[in-house]
Amino acid sequence: MKSTTKTLCGLSLLAPLAMAQSAEAKQRPNILFFLVDDFGWTETSLPFGEETYPNNMRFHTPNMERLAKRSVMMTNAYACPVSTPTRTGLMTGMNAAHMGITSFVSLCKDVVPDAIGGHPGSTNENLDDAFAHPEWNHNALCPVAFQNEAEIYGLNHTFYATPLPELLRNAGYHTIHVGKAHWAPVGTPGSNPYTMGFVVNIAGSGNGHPKSYLPEDNFGNLPKQGDYSSVQNMSQYYGTKIHLTEALTRMALRTLEHPIQQNIPFFLYLAHHATHTPVQSDERFIQKYRDAGMDEGMARYASMVEGMDKSLGDVLDFLEEKGIADNTIIIFYSDNGGFSIGNEKGGVPHTQNLPLREGKASVYEGGIRVPLMFCWPGKISADTRINTPVSTEDLFPTLLEMAGVKSYETVQTTDGESLVRLVTAGSKAVKKAMERGEITTQKQANAYVLPESVTGIDPERELVFHYPHQYRYEDQDDIDFLSAIRKGDWKLVYRMHTSELELYNLREDIGERNNVAAKYPQRVASMAKSLGNKLRGWNAPMPTVRATGKKVAMPDEL
Repeated sequence: MKSTTKTLCGLSLLAPLAMAQSAEAKQRPNILFFLVDDFGWTETSLPFGEETYPNNMRFHTPNMERLAKRSVMMTNAYACPVSTPTRTGLMTGMNAAHMGITSFVSLCKDVVPDAIGGHPGSTNENLDDAFAHPEWNHNALCPVAFQNEAEIYGLNHTFYATPLPELLRNAGYHTIHVGKAHWAPVGTPGSNPYTMGFVVNIAGSGNGHPKSYLPEDNFGNLPKQGDYSSVQNMSQYYGTKIHLTEALTRMALRTLEHPIQQNIPFFLYLAHHATHTPVQSDERFIQKYRDAGMDEGMARYASMVEGMDKSLGDVLDFLEEKGIADNTIIIFYSDNGGFSIGNEKGGVPHTQNLPLREGKASVYEGGIRVPLMFCWPGKISADTRINTPVSTEDLFPTLLEMAGVKSYETVQTTDGESLVRLVTAGSKAVKKAMERGEITTQKQANAYVLPESVTGIDPERELVFHYPHQYRYEDQDDIDFLSAIRKGDWKLVYRMHTSELELYNLREDIGERNNVAAKYPQRVASMAKSLGNKLRGWNAPMPTVRATGKKVAMPDEL
């Protein structure tokens, strides 16, 4: 987007302009973006589905329920299969395939993450050696201001963009980062929240997960054991009994004192490490899950979820105590679906996100469908549900419009659409339908279709998900080398390693168990063409077939 702001000459004009901008900034809403890591769609007692599933009943998240009473719940919200593409998409407004940032980044520059357990194509007989890694931007995101210094930093395979917090800071927002960043490897400009436009940074770096959540481990900073995954800037909590989630929350609320006292609008990006591995219990909450008969892994995980929820409650309490709750927008979101590999979380692997199929790193629903809520006092009809499909790249223009940033300039071409009309006019339309008796149940709310004429968002628009990588080396069929496109109720999955196309109707089959591709060949062909055109147009990374040295065929070229 190009700015429409005109340059003014003459000192006499600059002071009034600055005063006007300052006055406008003070009237803008505060924005609090509450981001959770690896948190699945059903890993909460707040059901986002058309019914309460058994998995919902494992967890206790009363503050998510509390927030929902003041919010619009987005029941068809999506993220990317893994962390970095989602987090960079939030910062840029672009689809992961368009950025070429299609997997998580390693800690160190120029290191391409391997498949978990080994290298694609190694001699391990369990590995699928048909494909080689795609060429992708494994150094991930860098602010465009550093592009001319690329040689100094030795950057290649990097995507340059104008980041969201820089635009908000320039518009008068006090921008605060707390927790996990993971936009780029350690040592590159994109790994540093300060270079991304934040004026405050607590613990943000290039690490993708904490070495430890435990204060007795100094969050990973023990002598001779600390490394880049250790959480920094939190030494005041070493040796205490304060879990990392609680410590980050306390620090986040402390950073808000200054903008509140100065009456400056703030953007707080509170990005928790929870509920990412390692699964380490929050001792405040674990015993009741043990008493309920959960195995130890699931009890530990459930306690981490409740610790995250307690953080949300502390934030809500703080905003109310300070008298700013009515002028603060809250967005609750997860960066990908719940982890479902191995047994660290307890239970049976690949079933933790039921009824959704699979989990983190997969383009099946368990890997990409996530909780999303918008709390915007005075602008939305609260305690409503909207089922229009939305995705990560939509949040960039949405946040800027919510902040009143009407004119801005980016070097990147954004892919997302603002959701402001959807959550304002859309929620009001849903509320009227409830008052008319058209929506009386959760199932009816999740099925209610809002027309584009009301919301500005086509409910049939196409959403693309792309993971051309190998995430693990055993039993990889439902995770590795997959792409997908959703259009309305229909979803097409492209399995690159078998050259298969699968078609699912998500309204009838949310678990993606009934492949109806053979029944609807024309729909398959049409959606494959759309997916192929998107990936070609974006020059999306694709794996290479080792036998031929050529890239994997696009879905409409099979």
